[in-house]
Amino acid sequence: MERNTIKEITSILSNYLQGKEKAIELTLITFFSKGHLLIEDLPGLGKTTLAIGIAKVLGLDYGRVQATSDLLPSDIIGVSVFNKEKSQFEFKPGPIFNNILLVDEINRATPKTQSALLEAMGEKQVTVDGTTYKLPEPFFVIATQNPSEQYGTFPLPESQLDRFLMKISIGYPSKEAEKEIIKGGSKREELYSLKPFMTKEQILKIREEIQKVYVSDKMADYILDIVWATRESKYLESGLSTRGTLALVNSAKTNAFFEGRDFIIPEDIKKLYPYVITHRVIFKPEFESQKQEIIKWIVESVPIPL
Repeated sequence: MERNTIKEITSILSNYLQGKEKAIELTLITFFSKGHLLIEDLPGLGKTTLAIGIAKVLGLDYGRVQATSDLLPSDIIGVSVFNKEKSQFEFKPGPIFNNILLVDEINRATPKTQSALLEAMGEKQVTVDGTTYKLPEPFFVIATQNPSEQYGTFPLPESQLDRFLMKISIGYPSKEAEKEIIKGGSKREELYSLKPFMTKEQILKIREEIQKVYVSDKMADYILDIVWATRESKYLESGLSTRGTLALVNSAKTNAFFEGRDFIIPEDIKKLYPYVITHRVIFKPEFESQKQEIIKWIVESVPIPL
C-alpha cells in the first residue's frame, strides 16, 4: 500500500515537474531516509516548485527562507521578545519550526547564518538563550544553492555539507518536456491545491518499516570497503565520515523498500553513491575538476560481494 502511494506521488509530481522524475525520486528517498537535501543548480529550473510539491503531497507544514547576505540566524530560528505584561522573555519561533523548510540559495547567506542550521539538521532541535526547543517530526530541510562560481556566494563548510544526505541537480528539462512547459505555462500555482496523499502517522510508519530493511554481513563489508577506499584514496584529503557511511546505508534501505525488497543489494549502493558520497569527501586541489570520475573509479574498484 505504502509503496504504491509513493509511486503515485512520483507520478503526480511529474505532471508539475516535467522530465524531473529522477529528482523527485531522489528527494523522496532522502526524506524517508530521515535526511536533508541539497540541490545545486542554476536559477529557474524548478527547485522551489519541487519543494512545494513534496510538502503538499505529504500533507506537511512548509516554510521558506530566502537567503541573502544580510539574513540573520534569528530570521531562521526565531527570537526571544520581552513581554512587558508578564515581565519575561517569550520565544517567537521562526520558519525552521515547520516540517519542511526550504532554504533558497543557501550559499548567499553568510557562514554565521549557515551555521544556524547545523544543530537543527543534526539534532532536530535548536537552542536559543540557553533553552532547547525540539523541532517537529518529521523535519526535512531542502536547501538550494547556485553554482559556487556565481557572484555573491559563500561556500558551504564541510561540516554543513556532511549534514545533507544527498546533493543533487535538477538540470534542464528535455526539449519535449520544455515544449509542454511553453504550451501549458507554469503549474506552480496549481501545486497549492494538491491534496495530501499521506498523513504524518503514515509517514512515520513507513520510516519505521524502512529501518527494518535487512543489511547482511556481506553488504555491510561491501559498504565498509567503499568507505575505507575513500579514506585511503590518493586523490582525497579526507574520505567519508561515519555520518556519511550511515547516510549510504539509510538511503540504500529506502531504495530497497521503494523497490519492494526487505534487504539491500549492491545495486542500491551503485544507484545512490554519486549523490551521497561526492559532496562529503574533500578532494586534493589538483583533482577538484574530476570529482565524479574519481568517486566512480573508487566505488567501481571495490569488488561486489557474491
